[in-house]
Amino acid sequence: MTNALLFQQRDQIRKAIRQQRRSLTPEQQQLAAQQLSDNVLSHPKIKDADTIALFLSFDGEIDTAPLILQLWALNKKICLPILHPFHRHHLLFLRYTHKTQLIKNRFNISEPPLNVNDVIPLSEIDIIFTPLVAFDSSGQRLGMGGGFYDRTLENWQQKSFYPIGLAHTCQQVEQLPVADWDVPLPEIITPNKIWHFSS
Repeated sequence: MTNALLFQQRDQIRKAIRQQRRSLTPEQQQLAAQQLSDNVLSHPKIKDADTIALFLSFDGEIDTAPLILQLWALNKKICLPILHPFHRHHLLFLRYTHKTQLIKNRFNISEPPLNVNDVIPLSEIDIIFTPLVAFDSSGQRLGMGGGFYDRTLENWQQKSFYPIGLAHTCQQVEQLPVADWDVPLPEIITPNKIWHFSS
C-alpha cells in the first residue's frame, strides 16, 4: 500500500469514528464514563499504581473527569500531557491536582501551564492512559495524526510505564491500516470490556 493510500484510509476512519463519538448523547457519555471508571478501578495494575497519566477529554472522547476524581480519592498522583515546548510532536507530563488552573493549547485542548516543578518524568509514571480515535482487535491504535503518543510509547516495553488505551465501544473497527511508526497497545479499556492483546 502506498503512503498516500494509507493516509487516505486512515483519514476516512478518523472522520467516521470522530463523528460517531461526537454524536453520543450526554446521557450516553455519562453512562460510558461511569462504566469505564468501574472497569479501570477494578484493574489490578491500577490498584498497584502510584502515578497515573491521563488525558482530559476532547472532541467526543470518553469523559475521564469522573475517573480522575475517583483516582484522586484513592490518593493516586495524576499527571496530564502538555505539548513539549522545545521538542516538536513530543509530550511532557505535569502533575494535575484539583487546584491546577488549566489553559488551552494550540489545539484548543485544556492542559496545565508549564511549570518545571510540576514536570513528572516518564520514569516515575506507572500507567499512561492514552486517547485514541479508533482501535482494532489486535490492539492497533489510530490517533489524531500528530504522532505525539506514538513517540511517547515507542519501545515502552523497555520503560517503566505500562500503556492502556481508553475508548468508547463504538471506536472499535475490524482492522486498521497500519503504518511503520504505529505502536500497538497491550490493553484497551472500553465501557463494556477490558481488551487484552499479546504484546
